[in-house]
Amino acid sequence: MPPDAGDREGGPRTRWSRRSLLRTSSGLGATLLTGGALSGCANRSSGTTRVRMWSWLTGMDRYVAAFNSSQRDVRVELSVIAAGVAGGYAQQTNAIRAHNAPDILHVEYQALPQILTTGGLRELTDDVADLADGFLPAAWQAVRPDGRTWAVPMDFCPMAFYYRKDLFDDAGIRVPRTWEEFRQAATAVRRADRAARITTFPLNDGAFLAGMAWQAGDPWWRITDGSWQVGIDRRGTLRTADYWQEMISSGRVAGSGTGTQSWTAAMHEGRLWGLLGATWSVGLLKKSLPKDTGRWAVATMPTWGDEAANGVHGGSAFGISAESEAPEAALTFLRWLSTDPAVPRIGAKVTFPSPAYRSARRVAREAYDDTYFTGDPVHDVLDEAATRVPTWTWGPNALSVFSAAADALGPVPTGATTMTKAMHRLQSSAVTTMRERGLAVTNGART
Repeated sequence: MPPDAGDREGGPRTRWSRRSLLRTSSGLGATLLTGGALSGCANRSSGTTRVRMWSWLTGMDRYVAAFNSSQRDVRVELSVIAAGVAGGYAQQTNAIRAHNAPDILHVEYQALPQILTTGGLRELTDDVADLADGFLPAAWQAVRPDGRTWAVPMDFCPMAFYYRKDLFDDAGIRVPRTWEEFRQAATAVRRADRAARITTFPLNDGAFLAGMAWQAGDPWWRITDGSWQVGIDRRGTLRTADYWQEMISSGRVAGSGTGTQSWTAAMHEGRLWGLLGATWSVGLLKKSLPKDTGRWAVATMPTWGDEAANGVHGGSAFGISAESEAPEAALTFLRWLSTDPAVPRIGAKVTFPSPAYRSARRVAREAYDDTYFTGDPVHDVLDEAATRVPTWTWGPNALSVFSAAADALGPVPTGATTMTKAMHRLQSSAVTTMRERGLAVTNGART
């Protein structure tokens, strides 16, 4: 299917061989992660083929209903499960080990290598190769940690800076384009209102920390010569840690979490003038601060000097179980879910759609009402952010590293530790836990 084929209306279209869908997890799953692979075969029955799917994605029930009503060959049966780190990944992993996994598994990019360690995903390299050029490069790379494709991207969430344009304008503060300008803007915010801060750095969110480090250009994991290289405390991350340590210690930013009632009140009342968030923050702001229409604007993330780079915080893909008896039907739905223009149109009614498929992004732009924001069009900013994402590989213990990061950074506000020390501690624990799992690991040098 050509990259823009998703723009055409109509039922799902497929182009793959039955033999190609018989491949199961190998490559990365067999060498770096599991040491083995599952086998399986696809069974095609007469009439409608039923496909079981587990997901927690907002709006998935509407997507499934639209797909099911568009044709009669495949029927997707959705089970809504807890979000990944809240129990969804454990449920999927347990089902894989019990040989009772659904046909379609919800796999966020950062969790994909961990799910691969179970050997429970079917390789899709040849089956979706025709779609490759249609996806944002960083999203496509995210489902190909070893150069083979293990899932189909759906959405992609580059980070951005959301700010109270009314307050910035009243105080005469320019929107920061670099982190040095951000430091200056943070000082100016405090000068304008001693009780206010430009933003908060959520020390309890390891995924946010990873997104900020991602922008610095030093991936925490690499695959080199058949082993994992871990480099959480390399130069880029340490520069990020040193910067935010000073910003927190000096009182220029808060170190509290986001998403709480007190955080929402601070945003509305002008005690927090900005949010370092991702594309899903669009919906978060509109839902949490409905009375703030016309106050907020969005800008690309400040950069380290002149280098235009951007981190990512979130995004979902979907894989097919290695033991699925209906892989062809499952892939029919996943191709539709990622490329059909009906999906972003539906998504625009329930959330802020941020597709990984580029032609779907154009549809989302037309379908979504962004009158909540002022300033530059929100899609312009987020589309630009999506083009600035450098290469990054998630490791097979990313989720546990996120949890360990929250623990390691917890004492920072009290001065009991620093963010730099926490990064060294995180590096050591990540290497140790990977080796305990029998993975080939190289401790990345600090440079």
